[in-house]
Amino acid sequence: MPVIPEETEKNKGKKEYGDEIKQFRILCGKDRNEEGNNMALTPKDIAAMLDHSTLQPWLTEDDIRRGCEVALKYETASVCARPCDVPILSEMLKGSPVKVCTVIGFPHGAHQTAIKLAEAKQALAEGCEELDMVINIGKLKHGDADYVEEEIRQLAEAAHAAGAILKVILETCYLTEEEKILACRLSEKAGADFVKTSTGYGSAGCTIEDLKLMRANVSEKIRIKGSGGIRDLDTVLSARAVGASRCGVSATEKIMAEAEKRYAEGTLKEIDTLKEMGGGY
Repeated sequence: MPVIPEETEKNKGKKEYGDEIKQFRILCGKDRNEEGNNMALTPKDIAAMLDHSTLQPWLTEDDIRRGCEVALKYETASVCARPCDVPILSEMLKGSPVKVCTVIGFPHGAHQTAIKLAEAKQALAEGCEELDMVINIGKLKHGDADYVEEEIRQLAEAAHAAGAILKVILETCYLTEEEKILACRLSEKAGADFVKTSTGYGSAGCTIEDLKLMRANVSEKIRIKGSGGIRDLDTVLSARAVGASRCGVSATEKIMAEAEKRYAEGTLKEIDTLKEMGGGY
């Protein structure tokens, strides 16, 4: 697989770096159509990357229903809601391409494995199709890799038995580079479908460098999700450029309005200059 170009203080924002990113996408087959020309995107391509987030603690049932309506309007990949909201999502998204998603052990990851598993099984029984679990961050940092791997494995097995998928939230802001790499490898070994940067409620959210690191340390069968600080179209496109196939966002309407505007103008394309994310949701 081609190596993602590194951004440095010397090349940051320079045309040469943009050219390197463009070449990387071409080598990966992301930037050409069948004739070999640069390939424009459609708003549907952008919507298919978005997990519309409705995780804020103050949201009411009306807010959750409104979130489902937004997701249905644009046909986002999923709505990612709190566990108590799964029945609402299952009702409103039934028969649509928008998946029902919830979080497990959120946001700290410190629940006992049995509690995470019970939470997951309840959500799956209520129609959940995608689970975003938080690893036990403290166990990972203490060096208890076996605990972390086994917990992920139990959640992955439960998800897959119900025909669902599992995304593993690393909460990268609290991890060293070595711990991020280890978490990626444990996640893949344990059977996860995605690795995901952040809850959006930690000390920092998604970064370009973390997405690059994660993409480089799992195989192609494992997908990458960025979350936390992805608030506009350019940050979605930047995440896409370095290997993310999903983004957790609450600014879906803003992102899709930007995508539709650029599409109408004929300028909705893969990005050449990366834009860094900032903060949480």
